[in-house]
Amino acid sequence: MKKQSLTGELLAEIFGTFILILLGDGVVANVGLAPRLAAPAYNWNTITFGWAMAVMVAVYVAGGVSGAHINPAVTLALAVKRGFSWAKVIPYWIAQIVGAFLGALGVYLVYMNGLQAAGMPNVWCTGPGSVFGQAFWGGAGAAATGTYSLINAFIAEIFGTAVLLWGVLAVGDKRNLGVGANLGPLLVGLVVLGVGLTLGGPSGYAINPARDFGPRLFGAIVGTKGLFDGAYWIVAPILGPLIGGVIGVLLYDWLITPFLPKEG
Repeated sequence: MKKQSLTGELLAEIFGTFILILLGDGVVANVGLAPRLAAPAYNWNTITFGWAMAVMVAVYVAGGVSGAHINPAVTLALAVKRGFSWAKVIPYWIAQIVGAFLGALGVYLVYMNGLQAAGMPNVWCTGPGSVFGQAFWGGAGAAATGTYSLINAFIAEIFGTAVLLWGVLAVGDKRNLGVGANLGPLLVGLVVLGVGLTLGGPSGYAINPARDFGPRLFGAIVGTKGLFDGAYWIVAPILGPLIGGVIGVLLYDWLITPFLPKEG
């Protein structure tokens, strides 16, 4: 079997992350602009299922070449505890950000007329100013949902990314229950669905620095306002997932790995 080259791995990470954002931010744009049905026909569940499918497709496409990290937090966690080469971490991160930026471009091209008519709303990334910002950050939805601070969003990102890593590690762990055939990407998508449905409220569950930063950069270029105001953009969706990913892999190896059956 031909050995994978770093170039091929990086191209797969670019392509996989492109697919992730094309479909993930695509569902956000679809819900935010509601082009086919009245806005109440779309809700948070639509977002979470859309992102789950985005992750599943991206992992199926890129997994055989690069492992489909498509997430700097996953790459860092695997370097910390799974022997992934530290020399590849920064190149993988760059590829993931490039792919996310290009995915946002794809969303812009698909929804261009609606985005322009709506004044270029933030369908790109999480936090203040997003199309769901009022629900997350206080506005009109504050009475019903509560107002979440930056610290609260940061904590939510740590927990959400830790859960993501627990799911990824368990799915790929042959000593654990194991996953038959090639169902791993589907189950990883379901993990993302679960995180969105249960832990996604305070921050919008970036749980992926590239997923947030690449589209955030693209959005700023095409005229979406306020994307880099304040410290949110680096604290919650970048630092939170990186910390949460490392915590996730450490806890899995402290609490689960030592007690699994030995390989025969």
